[in-house]
Amino acid sequence: MKFSKMHGIGNDYIYVNCFEEKVDEPEKVSVVVSDRRFGIGSDGLVLIMPSDKADFRMRIFNADGSEAMMCGNATRCIGKYVYDMGMTDKTEITLETNSGIKYLRLFLKNGKVDSVEVDMNKAILKPADIPVDSSLDLFINQPVEVDGKEYRITCVSMGNPHAVIFTGNIDSLDLEKIGPSFENHRLFPNRINTEFVEVIDSHTLKMRVWERGSGETFACGTGTCATVVAAVLNGICPYDEEVLVHLRGGDLRITYKKDGTVMMTGPAAYVFEGNMSDELINELKENVICRQ
Repeated sequence: MKFSKMHGIGNDYIYVNCFEEKVDEPEKVSVVVSDRRFGIGSDGLVLIMPSDKADFRMRIFNADGSEAMMCGNATRCIGKYVYDMGMTDKTEITLETNSGIKYLRLFLKNGKVDSVEVDMNKAILKPADIPVDSSLDLFINQPVEVDGKEYRITCVSMGNPHAVIFTGNIDSLDLEKIGPSFENHRLFPNRINTEFVEVIDSHTLKMRVWERGSGETFACGTGTCATVVAAVLNGICPYDEEVLVHLRGGDLRITYKKDGTVMMTGPAAYVFEGNMSDELINELKENVICRQ
């Protein structure tokens, strides 16, 4: 299986061109390739596929084999991949995802894609649609008890569910300990991605993220978008103005518009290309138990 390893500010995935390759049992393959000792090492697997609705289609699988609806960092990497690999000559493309069509604008430097702006569509705020087990019209700054401690949580979906918590000194948080308790909390029937956010000023935030199915990652594009949406809804940041978000892997620039649309801009980069043997993949797949 030929692959490319790419990352969007440290959020790394294995990308497979399914115009040329066939991936059987991608849920198991994702577990295999994501393993940082026995596989390639990544936060998951991304398949770049043909689409009858858009220029390209994306399927994305977490490191535990569960399929994700959407990933903002992966969309940017796909934009870079399809242009740099000569699969398109357009600098504005459409991408089909499990959470709808995304619109990408590619910015070039020396003939290659340097950064990508993604129209992430409108933020979803209704708890039933996120989903959150709540009868409220909006889930903004609500008290939630996790492991005996109360947190104030704002919930947003960007095609996948996010719980955003504004707090101080996020570098000291033990996400390996508390992350699973948020991810699997009874409020969230489909599990949840959780963002822990420190406010620098009205246009600058700092964030760490615990992603369902992958654990702490260096970055999460949809999570960064959800964070800025939550910041605006809580009166921390303004509508229609760009907010800089510092993540462990780098920076993203997010704008939450008054019409509900979210725009994300950030880099995408190659790490390396390779070929993982089918024999090894099949051997490792024998021992894979996917969490469905």
